[in-house]
Amino acid sequence: MRRGHSGLWAGILAYTLWGAITIYWKQFHRFNAFELIAQRTVWSTVVLVVVLMAMRKGRSVLDAFRSPRTVAHLALLALLLATNWTTYVYAVVHGHVIETALGYFISPIGTMLIGVFAMKERLRVAQWCALGLAVCAVAVVGAAYGQVPWLAIVLGTSWCAYGYAKRQIPLAAIESLSGEILLLLVPAVVLVAIRQGDGAGIFSTGTPIEIALLLCSGIVTATPLLLFAYSAKRTPFTVLGPVGYLVPSINFVLGAVVYHEQLTAARVIGFSLVWLALAIITVDGLR
Repeated sequence: MRRGHSGLWAGILAYTLWGAITIYWKQFHRFNAFELIAQRTVWSTVVLVVVLMAMRKGRSVLDAFRSPRTVAHLALLALLLATNWTTYVYAVVHGHVIETALGYFISPIGTMLIGVFAMKERLRVAQWCALGLAVCAVAVVGAAYGQVPWLAIVLGTSWCAYGYAKRQIPLAAIESLSGEILLLLVPAVVLVAIRQGDGAGIFSTGTPIEIALLLCSGIVTATPLLLFAYSAKRTPFTVLGPVGYLVPSINFVLGAVVYHEQLTAARVIGFSLVWLALAIITVDGLR
């Protein structure tokens, strides 16, 4: 399989998993969103350390921390990742799944624009048409809220910025992600300890099934992130951007059909425009 094709398939699988993961996080709706992110960070660290040991990449990560410039880059990535995670989990556990869909519609638009203006990639006519439809869709769905959809905006822009910054760092996928998570580990452990000390932590109040699911959060988190990191270094952003619409499409269906969130005419129109854009991109890609 060619390098570009393997990157594209990795991206498709990553985004599909991200869409489906909404079901997983919805199981924790009664817990504090910030503690969930802290727990997610802790257990992701465990998974990544095991992977690093198996791949014998631990020294590469340690070497990366010897470069102030690389550490600064990793810190930026860690901040963007934590912002995106927290916003997403907060939205899901508080019944805003459809708003997460809007956020993930915003992100691919930004990704495509970054590809054009920052990375000098060129859009074909069909891609420009799809981009125009996507912009109209976001405007329609956003107007339907009657207020600024802050969760969607933070979610979309943080992920768009993360993808661009990820492409610039001179580290392999596993090394970069491990560095980001390690920078988040100390504050995560402190938060978990505080919650447990107060008797309000998940390990104190959760059922055995909820705790077992939580212990799997490292694998649930690390798998699509590693796939995305692999894809982001091998796939043009003007191609990777439209693939990102898999996440909001899945979240839209989950929010409307499974979790029975309000489905207005404006939302239906907006999401229909996006799906039309996806159809155009798909046909153009096949050609």
